[in-house]
Amino acid sequence: MPDPDPASPEVRNAPVALDRDVFLRDLLRHLAGTLQDVVGIEEASGFISVVGQEIGEEINDGYKKALNVSGLDREQVAEVCVDLKRRIKGDFYIISQDDEKIVFGNRACPFGDKVIGRPALCMMTSNVFGGITSENLGYAKVSIEEAIARGDTGCRVVVYLKPTEEAQAADGREYFKG
Repeated sequence: MPDPDPASPEVRNAPVALDRDVFLRDLLRHLAGTLQDVVGIEEASGFISVVGQEIGEEINDGYKKALNVSGLDREQVAEVCVDLKRRIKGDFYIISQDDEKIVFGNRACPFGDKVIGRPALCMMTSNVFGGITSENLGYAKVSIEEAIARGDTGCRVVVYLKPTEEAQAADGREYFKG
């Protein structure tokens, strides 16, 4: 039977910073970069939005099933957004929340340093947060005011829960239930 790992100990133990996580983050960085370079940031963001929407639906369904609820309330939506980022090595936290908006901060991107210069990847956060919020509360507008991807030291993400004047004036994407 052939050796399942024919690499020599020297090759197998070489100090190369490569594992599945690093590989997948590099893959996403290069895919996002290629999209941004070929079709522009706006179009790249659109493609990534589609993926983010699908992932958001899966995550939302997973949390509702695990919590044995048919829908999440505002506090649960905020907690789920923080928890899902924690599980993928982000460091999001709630700055404030009320009936009109939830404001999140973030100290570490799940994509690590691979996100720098790839703001299209922020659409993952926008679509996942926006999708979960709108599916449970009816409406969301996500404004990414600060982003590690754009060179900021952290992220500031505002999720508007109602189409108020403040929400309408903010840059961002709107999400609706259904």
